[in-house]
Amino acid sequence: MSRMGDVLAGFHAAWEFESDSVLIRYERGIRTPKLFQALGERRIPLDAIAGVTLTPGKRGTVVLRAEPRPGADPLMEAAAGQLREGCDPYRLVLSGERETLAEYYADELRSRLTESGPADRFLVPAPEVPLRFKAYDGKASFDGKTVHFRWFWTGASSTKWKAGDQSFPVADLSGVEWRSPEVFEGHLRLVPRDAGPGQAAQADHDPAAVVFGLGYGPVHESLPFAAAVLAAVRSRGTAAVPAAPRRDPADIAERIRHLGELHEAGLVTDEEFSAKKAELLAEL
Repeated sequence: MSRMGDVLAGFHAAWEFESDSVLIRYERGIRTPKLFQALGERRIPLDAIAGVTLTPGKRGTVVLRAEPRPGADPLMEAAAGQLREGCDPYRLVLSGERETLAEYYADELRSRLTESGPADRFLVPAPEVPLRFKAYDGKASFDGKTVHFRWFWTGASSTKWKAGDQSFPVADLSGVEWRSPEVFEGHLRLVPRDAGPGQAAQADHDPAAVVFGLGYGPVHESLPFAAAVLAAVRSRGTAAVPAAPRRDPADIAERIRHLGELHEAGLVTDEEFSAKKAELLAEL
């Protein structure tokens, strides 16, 4: 770039050009897409960018876009092309009056790019952990080493209730499947390393998946979560997982009460009720 620290401000974001990267700072205004607000800021190394485009936008705007290399950004890998255009974190929308300035920065940026083709590892930092969100049938949390699913009795299927709450160390996973909550049957599914061939169970019956719904698992919460898990899986984090803290007795009592309601409704057998109750009591 011509000067370190040059800043190009557009709608919802500003790009700061540095010698080896572009620092993107997203606005926190009420009109800013929630995904941008959740990301806050992202540093994109120049070797993670394959190209730069400048195209006409809507209503007298121009759009400057950095094209990430395939495999360079865990967020875009997890999104797998499902993000709406307005939520693309690599787009900077500017007033048409600034087209000449945008063209200058596009040319400057292109002159610094040296890499192309798929990246062999993630080059853009993953969203920071811990992360959590509420899906329709459970609460998902990730501490950087283990993904936890805790089922909601009001939304989880009997299959998931019978399987119990789930914990997945990243070392036991081979990937993550994110289906946008903005489409039918949106979900987050964890793919175990030992998963055999064949079609996976539907997400609402798969203990390795949580399903989305209206207001549950929104993009700005579930996509950064999926990206962080994917990045951890790719880096094969193998650090020892700390022992899970013991649960609050009131929480255990509530779970047993809910389990009893499922038992009375005939959704859980006597044997399953006894086994799950004993499992819960053992956590005290």
